[in-house]
Amino acid sequence: MRRPNIVFYFSDQQRFDTLGCCGQSLDVTPNLDTIAGEGVVFDNFYSCQPVCGPARACLQDGRYPSQTGCFTNGIALDFSRKHIADYFNEAGYDTAYVGKWHLASDSEKGIDYRTDAVPEERRAGYKHWMASDVLEFTSHGYNGYVFDGDCRRHDFIGYRADAINSFAVDYIHSCSADDPFFLFISQIEPHHQNDHGHYEGPDGSKSRFMDFHRPADLLPGAGDWEEEFPDYLGCCNRLDYNVGLIVDALKEKGLWDNTIFIYTSDHGSHFRTRNLEYKRSCHDASVHIPLVMTGPGISKGRRVAEMTSLIDIPATLLDFASIEIPDYFQGRSLKALAGGKHEDGRDDVFIQISESQIGRAIRTKDYKYSARASGDPWHECGSSVYYEDSLYDL
Repeated sequence: MRRPNIVFYFSDQQRFDTLGCCGQSLDVTPNLDTIAGEGVVFDNFYSCQPVCGPARACLQDGRYPSQTGCFTNGIALDFSRKHIADYFNEAGYDTAYVGKWHLASDSEKGIDYRTDAVPEERRAGYKHWMASDVLEFTSHGYNGYVFDGDCRRHDFIGYRADAINSFAVDYIHSCSADDPFFLFISQIEPHHQNDHGHYEGPDGSKSRFMDFHRPADLLPGAGDWEEEFPDYLGCCNRLDYNVGLIVDALKEKGLWDNTIFIYTSDHGSHFRTRNLEYKRSCHDASVHIPLVMTGPGISKGRRVAEMTSLIDIPATLLDFASIEIPDYFQGRSLKALAGGKHEDGRDDVFIQISESQIGRAIRTKDYKYSARASGDPWHECGSSVYYEDSLYDL
């Protein structure tokens, strides 16, 4: 049997509790809940860096932001290094990237692809390409454009998550049953739209999800969740709808039974209740994210309680493809855990924080400890001296 296809579905700024299988009481994620029933849910999965670009760099490089150098937004990957797509390419996989990249532009060096096509040498090895470096600069909740592998602009009409997903479906329909592929789908939803200052759910979201149950961490009168949460759930619901279309396409092509499907996000959202932004803090609202996976070799209907991290994903992706994991990767593969094997569990996860502070945090099952350093969090990624910030009994 040939090696499995791998579809990695990546959302942006999605809290753990937005999935029904993770506690959401409204019918927001029926497709992901079905996938969870056929696979595994990781209950204690956390971001290693609650900022968009740095989290994405960790996935491509396998190291923490202080090691990649991408510790804030607007810092490009080191494209002279080897990244996960390169390993897949060498192993005979076809590789494709669709959606938001956020790793080509470099503000300090005056390199700006926010509204222009990302050149091939700044795509970290992906062979097939339909993306925008900073998708919120080339689109809104409705309408926008991305660029293909030949740097040609493709305008789309309609809800953005649908359009991005349709490009991924097109790729799946182009695939052969004889050759394995690695498809990375990077949606920007449910991230707020920067230039509008709002979460932009599909039309009707406010009325459809107005009767949501307030998460315990969101206190009345704090932040903007009271206005924004229905649209936020609307974004999550539309992502789920599109996940269903991906599954349908894989089944129609006869590929589903030999495909590893993984769904997660880069970080969560605290709706401006912890600082003036939506993430960039040690709190669980910022760092506790969903992870659901299914496919050959993965247990059915199982929940994993071990502490796991986004930094584990690069090793996991390679391991599912039977590709040797580089020694410099900082995470560990979750393949064995997903398959039902009990290993010596990690007791904690490590989190780096930037832009709001030069921060570090440790999350165990019972406690959260954070520290911060003085200095410029936009230009300094670490320090030799940290000051105790907070200790939470969870």
